[in-house]
Amino acid sequence: MVESAKLGLRDINGVISKQMVETRLLPKLKEKLGYEISFNHYQSRLKWFKKQYSNYSQLMRHNSGFGWDASTKKFTASEEVWADYLKSHKEHAHLRSETCPDYEDLRIAVGNGTATG
Repeated sequence: MVESAKLGLRDINGVISKQMVETRLLPKLKEKLGYEISFNHYQSRLKWFKKQYSNYSQLMRHNSGFGWDASTKKFTASEEVWADYLKSHKEHAHLRSETCPDYEDLRIAVGNGTATG
């Protein structure tokens, strides 16, 4: 999906069409993974990726004081900022200590990030 974004396969709304997914993306996934993936499976994974990205982006978009450390793949903030955020988002407590290795790719694939490279 990141590669598709880098190749400019999205339409003007930022969506990769079903035809594009079936003709360009799914064959590459089959080659890489070694088994066939249906369009429905692709949509299911896309929904999951969007939910993951939504959790990450909510943290970054709506809360000043948060940052991203690309070298450690972790979200950063002061103790006070984390404490305030986790009062109303207890379900995101894992983001404080876990690495998020896919954040940058998700930003490109399902977020509004720009593909570079």
